[in-house]
Amino acid sequence: MSHNAELGRLGEDLAAAHLEARGFRLIERNWRCRHGEIDVVAAHRACTVFIEVKTRAGDRFGHPFEAITAAKLARLRRLAAMWCEAKGAAAGPPRIDAVAVLVRPGEAAVIEHLEGIG
Repeated sequence: MSHNAELGRLGEDLAAAHLEARGFRLIERNWRCRHGEIDVVAAHRACTVFIEVKTRAGDRFGHPFEAITAAKLARLRRLAAMWCEAKGAAAGPPRIDAVAVLVRPGEAAVIEHLEGIG
């Protein structure tokens, strides 16, 4: 497994724990179809939440949220609709969130969560 894959998996694990601690019920992780992947699907309050997790080891390439472009957000919306169709229906109104995880060597991870990004 590459360093980036390991970092990404660590970030998703930290994000999942962060979400569960805040009352999210995880439904699925790493849902894939031929059009892409949704990192985390969760239930929160009355919503089905589709969560993009971006992990970085530093800010050399910018803040993790900067990697979520308009094109990426549009793809997430399409993937969320595909997930709902594949599963029969969403448990509640869909919402797209983003979680940024900064994992710097020797420091505690910093996790930021934005709700309703699109």
